[in-house]
Amino acid sequence: MEKIVHIGCAAGFAGDRFDASGPILADMAGRAGPKYLLFETLAERTLAAAQRLREQDPEQGYSPYLERYLRPCLAEAKRLGVRIVSNLGAANPLAAGRRALELAAAQNIPNMTVCVVTGDDLTAYLSPEELQAFPTVEGGAVAGRKILAANAYLGARPIAAALAMGADMVLVGRGVDSALALGPLMYEFGWEAAAWDRLAAGTICGHLLECGSQVTGGYFADPGFKDVPDLAGVGYPIAEVSADGSMVICKPAGTGGLVSRATVAEQILYEMHDPARYLVPDCVADVSEIRLGEAGPDRVRVEGVRGEAAPETLKATLCVENGWLAEAELSYAGPNALARADLAGTVVRERLARLGWDGPLRVEILGAGAVHSGGGAPSFGLAPDGEYRLRVAAPAPDREGAERVADEVLSLYCAGPAGGGGYRRQVTQEVATVSALIPRDRIEPHIRLHRIGGDAR
Repeated sequence: MEKIVHIGCAAGFAGDRFDASGPILADMAGRAGPKYLLFETLAERTLAAAQRLREQDPEQGYSPYLERYLRPCLAEAKRLGVRIVSNLGAANPLAAGRRALELAAAQNIPNMTVCVVTGDDLTAYLSPEELQAFPTVEGGAVAGRKILAANAYLGARPIAAALAMGADMVLVGRGVDSALALGPLMYEFGWEAAAWDRLAAGTICGHLLECGSQVTGGYFADPGFKDVPDLAGVGYPIAEVSADGSMVICKPAGTGGLVSRATVAEQILYEMHDPARYLVPDCVADVSEIRLGEAGPDRVRVEGVRGEAAPETLKATLCVENGWLAEAELSYAGPNALARADLAGTVVRERLARLGWDGPLRVEILGAGAVHSGGGAPSFGLAPDGEYRLRVAAPAPDREGAERVADEVLSLYCAGPAGGGGYRRQVTQEVATVSALIPRDRIEPHIRLHRIGGDAR
């Protein structure tokens, strides 16, 4: 009988639904063959936030949602033999592993083995001067900016190695999202490091799953144009993968949503800069000749992925200090509300100019074309007597400057147009992310696998 590996993804971002694993595990109970459950929860912004948490407390820095994702599924996943792979480790995968074992112990789950992949934290073995010397490709220059964190995108091989050690759960920090699926496939099928077509197919499998319900109708829905049944009950995806890299994308039986050639095609192209050269640590994937075919209701077969040798460099995300950000809002409603909100914005601009403000400033009216106007003049084609919210935002080099901007919106209560209310403000210290390219040989020798509660290997 042909070996099929079943991989479900129950989260596509940090804070995604916390109950998606239930239907996936219920569906997995009736499947034969190796079974995996993924949680993909790490983006650049969430990693930056995690770095701040670790700075405040050395035992924090993993995903703040770790417990909400793992607690409901740990016992059932162990009972069914479903192995969990996730980047819930964020900026502190070792602490994440310890917490996962505590959750397992609290539920009296026997023989739970958690392996943690480290090595993505470049600050552990590269100096700030070395990090500043690497070429950047996004986010500007690093020189002159304090580096708070630096994490390389690791690939799938350490995940496969952790599974070979017998892990029930593998937790990683910053890795490429697709590796969460490719690692299990490399382990299960014994794919070699130079099996480029298969590695590329596994990469695309991970790419299709990594955003959770986006491939099953979530974020795809557009009423009257792209209708999706029972979006409130959307099922999260499952991939059925064969040894040759072909796969079927489906969803748990009895769930809402939709799996079609269109949902799969949209997700394939999501965040893909070049369909013929999709660069990841494990290979270069080519989907320019991919074939999608209906394989039954809510089942799409994916074939024809090709691959080439992996790139010589790996991407790394560097978090650097980036000053402060002020945001403040005030609402106007009732007769002539749009004109009053517009006048309030004008007052803020003029006041800050008179106070010597010469930095960037965004003044927008929510409900009056704020998304598409770029913070410019509102669209007065809208109802003048509606309900509008003034939003002012500005970056500043220090907290004092950011507070000054927020204070000017507050002063509108009495010194601005009539009827303002519902003031809200937020002044935050900002972290910017910069993408750099790191030679592969500077990273791989530093990867270690840790068995939490046992010897490091």
